[in-house]
Amino acid sequence: MCVKHVPDLMAERRLDDAGRVVRDGGDGTLNELDENAVEAALTLAEEHDAEVVALTMGPDDAVDAVRRALQMGADRAVHVLDDALTGTDVFGTARVLAAAVRRIAEDGPVDLVVTGMASLDGLTSMLPAALSAELGLPQLTLAVETAIADGAVTVHRDLDHATEVLRAPLPALVSVTDQANEPRYPAFAGIMAARKKPVDTIGLDDLGLDGSGLGAQGARTEVLTATERPPRTDRVLLTDEGDAGLRLAEYLVQNKLV
Repeated sequence: MCVKHVPDLMAERRLDDAGRVVRDGGDGTLNELDENAVEAALTLAEEHDAEVVALTMGPDDAVDAVRRALQMGADRAVHVLDDALTGTDVFGTARVLAAAVRRIAEDGPVDLVVTGMASLDGLTSMLPAALSAELGLPQLTLAVETAIADGAVTVHRDLDHATEVLRAPLPALVSVTDQANEPRYPAFAGIMAARKKPVDTIGLDDLGLDGSGLGAQGARTEVLTATERPPRTDRVLLTDEGDAGLRLAEYLVQNKLV
């Protein structure tokens, strides 16, 4: 199960001088869409008596993401931490995570890799497909329902006017949407138990990677310029004196917003 530490959406977000998202401001959190992946993995593990391993890649603060997953019920965690990974894009991230999954598989078979549908910082939605390609696994993406039986995984995927049912043999990769489930909230006992669960911190050397094609120098995209969003000057504030609803409706009609 892959999770990501992202800047808090409610906090001020900024880019550094190199055009990269600042991720060490102390206001990060587990990517909200990855909470659905955690819940999906935990539910399947409870049904099939399996182990859930939370995997992440990122700077020191990224460990908070897997700790949250441990609090929710994951059994152990792996944090890929290496300065050479700074600025890595989605393709490099997929390569590193694939190497980490293969390392985890040395301790026992990895039957299912579960991810969220997207990360709320980049919103590329490309990681599931890129990771499945790196691992050579079938991908069943954007699942709203997931079930495992008879050595295969079956998912339901909602389209605009239809629902697809997809099935693939294990091992496989599944990404889930925010409609797949309602993530559990960690209980106090789970929070306390998470403190004793192992978090394995590893680097590129542990994964047998030399860093080529990774980091900012290996990224396929680059931010050339960035400017802060200008403050809004067209705000209209209404003081409710009993007629705010009517005045708001008039404003919407006058500006052709309804």
